[in-house]
Amino acid sequence: MTGTARIGKLNLRWKIALVILPFVTALIALGIGRYFMTPAEVLDAILGRFTGRYEVSDMAYKTIWNLRIPRILLALLVGAGLSTAGCAFQSLFANPLATPDTLGVASGASFGAALGILLGFDMLGMQTTSFLMGALAVALTWLGGSGKSRGLSSVVLSGIMMGSLFNALVSLVKYLADAETQLPAITYWLMGGLNSAGYRSLLFGAPPVILGIFLLFCIRWRMNLLPLSEDESKSSGINLYVLRGVTIICATVITASCVSMCGQVGWVGLLIPHMCRMKFGSNHMSLVPASISFGAVFMVIVDTAARTMTASEIPVSILTAIIGAPFFIILMRKSGGWQL
Repeated sequence: MTGTARIGKLNLRWKIALVILPFVTALIALGIGRYFMTPAEVLDAILGRFTGRYEVSDMAYKTIWNLRIPRILLALLVGAGLSTAGCAFQSLFANPLATPDTLGVASGASFGAALGILLGFDMLGMQTTSFLMGALAVALTWLGGSGKSRGLSSVVLSGIMMGSLFNALVSLVKYLADAETQLPAITYWLMGGLNSAGYRSLLFGAPPVILGIFLLFCIRWRMNLLPLSEDESKSSGINLYVLRGVTIICATVITASCVSMCGQVGWVGLLIPHMCRMKFGSNHMSLVPASISFGAVFMVIVDTAARTMTASEIPVSILTAIIGAPFFIILMRKSGGWQL
């Protein structure tokens, strides 16, 4: 958080745009792919599910409902979730370069997923171990870095060490994995991808993401106090320790659940909140909704490009890095902020 960042406020036009934009983007993305469909055909296939009457082919109907809808729902959740978690951590540590993996949650969740693949678990079992290991990583980070005489900088340092520890454990799992079957699966999963999206995985992974986003959205006005010291926060009647704890728990649950469903996807939690902060300012009343909306839109666009650009699908994390790194450099060089 920079002291010179202006305090923005969403007007009615932006409120409407932030609500509509993800739905419009998802509707367009549903028709894009090797089997192209117009928005009218997509709507007909969606409405036919409830009315029992549709004019599109059976292949188009199955493509929409069995393949694209769960994948785009996952893209919306992951984009909104990682962006919101990044926004929360950037505010918590008063650092616009903080990411959802600041406390080691993504590294822990990656180790859990790799361990699940090594042990031969199915998708639900792999999600469970991934989620639990992500939560364990943050718990260890907090135990190692928190204390009465320690500040948030100690927590960040502990998170870096835990991230290194779990990355080493991932390397150990890869070393022990079968080189012909398990190792390629672990390597590809760590690259990040939404190709394994399904209603069953969403049923397990979506509720924690939705709940975490909802809670952060509800306390967004209090998140403006996160960069303050404890003495400064007492004058406003806010228990800063509880507020930080709720923020960390929500952001951790969101990140662990996202990583458990699609692997590590970088740059979303760094780029989108930073971009929204440059446009809307540092007031979380506008920053959090903007991060949710633009994060969802960004992820849907990137995933659509990943599955349509080439014959073989490109891992999402590769595209987010290719897009995010140059764009982030451009944003950082704009000293006066970003304006539409």
